[in-house]
Amino acid sequence: MARRRNKWPVARAKAQFSALIDRALEDGPQTITRSGREAVVVVSVEEWQRKSERKGTLADFFAKSPLRGAKLRIPSRRSVRFREIEL
Repeated sequence: MARRRNKWPVARAKAQFSALIDRALEDGPQTITRSGREAVVVVSVEEWQRKSERKGTLADFFAKSPLRGAKLRIPSRRSVRFREIEL
């Protein structure tokens, strides 16, 4: 079965808000457009929680970085000379 259309102009979304919610629950994310441009997405609570769930700590993120061990050298701020200004 073909997936139903998931884009709603804002006027139609307002007029059929209950149907919009039903469609988000049944078929997944629904996009609301304003002036022909995508503006917002309506999703089920379950999908929102799944997508926004934290997946590890910042330390885990850095540990998994492909740049880990790349031996990048970043100059310290102490070696940068600041210009003097009069106040």
